[in-house]
Amino acid sequence: MPTQINLPYAIEQNNLLPAPSGQQAATFAQSNGGAADFSWEQKDVIEFLSRGESYGLPDEPVERIVTHGAIIFLLKDRAYKLKRAICFASLDYTTASLRKQACYAELRLNKRAAPRLYLDVWAIHRDRNGVLAFNGPGPAVEHVVVMRRFAQSNQFDVLAERGCLTRQLVSALAAEIARFHGAAQPSRAFGGAQGIRWAIAENFRELERLAPLLKKSAVSALRGEMTARFHHLIPVLEQRRNRGLVRRGHGDLRLANVCLFEGKPTLYDCIEFSAPLAWTDVLYDLAFLLVDLDLRGHSDLAALALKRYREIAGNVDDFQVLPLFLALRAAARSWTLAGSALRRQEPHEARSRLQRAQRYLAASYRYLAVPPAWLPQGTDKTRRMSP
Repeated sequence: MPTQINLPYAIEQNNLLPAPSGQQAATFAQSNGGAADFSWEQKDVIEFLSRGESYGLPDEPVERIVTHGAIIFLLKDRAYKLKRAICFASLDYTTASLRKQACYAELRLNKRAAPRLYLDVWAIHRDRNGVLAFNGPGPAVEHVVVMRRFAQSNQFDVLAERGCLTRQLVSALAAEIARFHGAAQPSRAFGGAQGIRWAIAENFRELERLAPLLKKSAVSALRGEMTARFHHLIPVLEQRRNRGLVRRGHGDLRLANVCLFEGKPTLYDCIEFSAPLAWTDVLYDLAFLLVDLDLRGHSDLAALALKRYREIAGNVDDFQVLPLFLALRAAARSWTLAGSALRRQEPHEARSRLQRAQRYLAASYRYLAVPPAWLPQGTDKTRRMSP
């Protein structure tokens, strides 16, 4: 069996990968619906990971799950995650070196919230005859993140679709997020007005590229409303940053990135590839979950999550920032879904994703124009999260 690979001391000072260069990202983003996929170059590695004998278990079947950035190989009680050779505007996995760094960053950062779920990084070596093996002779050509396997039925998005997402589970999840944020490292180098200005610019770069699909007038109206709200909130955003409420959070806190593991809600698959996406205001991190619950028709659970988070974290006193944060998260889902629709070969699936993208775009504007009824009103002075 492969031996344990020791983690490097640091990948960067902030343990995150640098974003791809602007020219490189722009070039890749212009093709194939905002992404360029070179994972065909990994064909032999994918075939290797698809065979049970590669793991010393020739009689065991290997299941595969393909996501936008990875291929997960499931075997018995383990999951092996291969980074795909793919590039998006804010993510570059197009070289083996970048994928290796991403694996180590993913392991390090996700162990904060899921230490028993994330186990190791294994190297795949190629000998002089071209034979691939874990921990074998020859140079390492790929790396995979090794995780404990959990049932997909225990993902929180699946639980929500099945009507099994209870108030007890959501309350426990919100408490876990509050504890995670409370232990997270703060930074004044990210977030604040500059961080939200960057998030708005990134959103509209993608939304305007996809505007013919989403309706140009709707994108234009959203930009005007969001820009006006942002300028009004600059002092509050800066105050929150100076209070230590910008932290290295999760970055993608959707229900799909939460699972029930060993009886408790567990956060996994956080952002490891972009510092600006990972170091954010804690309420901006939480906003992804609130939007996901709300737009799945569970506004009562969104209200519960916010209430329980506030009880534990005690930092939700700047309610006026939440409509903007919710709008930004909904807008991000809009262009992500629209770009995904362009890459789908099945017409029905493409139409479904585009319809969802349009619904998220409308919700983004609505969060700014008419804040949801479940959002608390006013400003309640609560204790601050300690830096």
